[in-house]
Amino acid sequence: MKLLGIGSRINHPEYGFGVVTNVDNKHYWVTFQENGLETITLNDEFETIEAVENEVDTVSFYEVESSLRKILKQWSDVSEVVPISDKFKGGKLIIEPSDSNLASKEIPIDTFFHKIVMVRDRIRVMEQKINASKTLDDQDKIDLQQYITRIYGSLTTFNILFKLKSDHFVGVKSK
Repeated sequence: MKLLGIGSRINHPEYGFGVVTNVDNKHYWVTFQENGLETITLNDEFETIEAVENEVDTVSFYEVESSLRKILKQWSDVSEVVPISDKFKGGKLIIEPSDSNLASKEIPIDTFFHKIVMVRDRIRVMEQKINASKTLDDQDKIDLQQYITRIYGSLTTFNILFKLKSDHFVGVKSK
C-alpha cells in the first residue's frame, strides 16, 4: 500500500470530500469540507481523487512533541507542576513592617509558592551538576552536598504550602 502525501484529496464514504493534512504510521488526518478535521486509519475505505506522492514522514506531531517534552524535562531546569495545598489556594501572603508608617505588602500565595518551587528546582539542578562534575573531587562534592542539605533544611518552613508530602523539602534528619 502506497501512502498518500499531505495535500492529497480524497472522497470518504462517511465524511465526504477532504484533504490530507497530516500522516503518521497509522493514520491520516483529513480536513473534510462538511465535517472538519477527522482522523482515519491508513486502510480505511475511500476514493483517492488526487494523490500527492511525496515522501511522508511517519513520525506524528504528537510523537515529536512527546519526545521534546521528555528531553526538556531531563536536560533543563524547567519546573514540574507542583500542586499547592488546597487550604492556601487563592490566598495571600501579607508582610507587615513593624513601623506603622510603612505600607504592608500583599503577595498572592500562589505567586510566592511558585517562586519557592522554582528555588527548589534550581537547587536540584545545581545538585545534579555537582554530582555529575568531572572537575570536582569527591571531598568537594561531599562538602557542597552538605551545604545543599542545609539549604533544604532552611526551607522546610515552607513545606506547609505543598499539597503532597513527596514534594517537601528535607534537611538533615535527626537520629
